[in-house]
Amino acid sequence: MNRNSECTSISAHQSLLEALALNRRGVVSFSGAGGKTSLMFRLARELSKEGGPVLTTTTTKIRMPTPDQSPGVIYSVSSEELLSKARNIFQIHRHFSAGAQISSNKKVLGFPPDFVDELWYSGMFRWILVEADGAAGRSIKVPGPDEPVIPACSNIVIGVLGLDAIGKPLDNRSVFRPRLFSTITGLVMGEPLTESVVATAILHKEGIMKGAPPHADRLLFLNKADQPGALESARRISAHLLKRAEKIGLKRVIIGHAEHEPPVVECHST
Repeated sequence: MNRNSECTSISAHQSLLEALALNRRGVVSFSGAGGKTSLMFRLARELSKEGGPVLTTTTTKIRMPTPDQSPGVIYSVSSEELLSKARNIFQIHRHFSAGAQISSNKKVLGFPPDFVDELWYSGMFRWILVEADGAAGRSIKVPGPDEPVIPACSNIVIGVLGLDAIGKPLDNRSVFRPRLFSTITGLVMGEPLTESVVATAILHKEGIMKGAPPHADRLLFLNKADQPGALESARRISAHLLKRAEKIGLKRVIIGHAEHEPPVVECHST
């Protein structure tokens, strides 16, 4: 991350590259819920236009990417074989996806985190983007004991949260592991999810930034800002977070909608 890039208050209509202030190369891992996959592939598209080569992958599992998201997917449990295939693909495309195998329900099954480390240290990729968490389609998540699965080589971790959950009751329709959410925030099951409670969950040591490598920059993307009232909610969440950002080393809060243009609405940093 380019520490000289500023977005100290509000910067509208930015690309993800501008908002995230990425350096020349690195490993970006995504945790949380509410749009990780869409955000990852949107960022991959922007990075590949800058020259690539870009790899998108997972340490959990993801839906099979569409042709618009990724030119193709290769499968291998051998780093040597995968790198050999990558050399051939990069003669045609600047971005592709990879997984260990495909499941019976057409999900891309990912790699152990140390396998991603090995791919990164091969020097072949300018960027590796990793979906490091799963949320079963929910908009908010509290990770379990072994989650998220973030590779040690990650130098940026982006927590993702879907703003469409704000105001909805705490239950398993909006929150993945709602009882864990209740435990760390004190919110009673069935009570509405408020901005302050959501900020409390993000700032908790067991929240979505858990497991980020000590050297990694931590960013937050508040997604689905196109929903009614979502921008105002996002601003309130951001205000809560930035007062205590040092607690989790949070550098920046980006408000946007990964599947729309422009993807970034506002950007707030410490």
